[in-house]
Amino acid sequence: MGDLMAHFSKVSVARKEQGKRHPLINIISIAIIGVICGADDWVSIEEVGKEKEAWFRKLLDLPHGIPSHDTFGKVFAWPDPDEFQGSFLAWIKEVAEITTGQVISIDGKTVRRSHGRVKGKKPLHLVSAWASANALAIGQRKIEDKSNEITAIPELLKLLDIRGCIVTIDAMGTQKEIAKAILGQEADEALAMKRNQGRLYEDIRHLFKVDREDGFKGSPFDHAQTVNGRSLAASPW
Repeated sequence: MGDLMAHFSKVSVARKEQGKRHPLINIISIAIIGVICGADDWVSIEEVGKEKEAWFRKLLDLPHGIPSHDTFGKVFAWPDPDEFQGSFLAWIKEVAEITTGQVISIDGKTVRRSHGRVKGKKPLHLVSAWASANALAIGQRKIEDKSNEITAIPELLKLLDIRGCIVTIDAMGTQKEIAKAILGQEADEALAMKRNQGRLYEDIRHLFKVDREDGFKGSPFDHAQTVNGRSLAASPW
C-alpha cells in the first residue's frame, strides 16, 4: 500500500478546490484496490470501499468516509492517461516480478459497450500486454481503430521492460518495425504468419517443406498440435 501511494501521489488532476472533500490519493487507492477485488464499475468500487472501510481507515486519512461512485467517475475523467499509466506501470514493476522467459502476449481488443451510437461515438479499442505467468496486464494503449494497432504496438513496447521475455502478437503485428522494436529490447518474438504476408509466408512454408522431406535431421524444431481441443505431446516434425 505504501508503494502504491508513493507512485500515485505524483498524479495531478484539474480539480476545483470548491467542494473537494476527498484527497486524490484516497480515491485512486480505493479504486485500484476495488478493481483488484473484482469491482468493474464505480458503484461496485464504492461498495468495496464501504465494505472494507475499517481496513481502509488503518491506511488512509478518510475525513469524509468513502467517496461516492459519482466522485470516482468524475475524478477518473480528469487525469492525464499517459501520466496515470506511467505511475501504474512503475507501481506494477515494484509488486510484480517479470521473469526471464515469460510470455508477454500483445493483442488488440474492442471494449464492450464502450460505444455511444446516439452521440456517434465509436467503441474504444485498446492494445494490451498480458504477462502470462503473473496473470497481469502490464500495459495498455488506446487506439483510434483496429488499423492503428500497427502504430500503437511500438508505443506500448516502449513502456515495458520485456528484456529476456518472449513476445507474441497476432498476424496484425507481424511488421518489420515491430519485430525490430522487440529485438532491440533484448526480447524474443513469436509472430503469427498469414498468407497476406506474401513472399515471407511462402519462404517459411518452403523452409519447413524442405526440412520435413529431410526428416528434420539438421533442424532442432519441435511442434505441438491440437485437434478438436485435445493437445498432443510435443514431438519432432
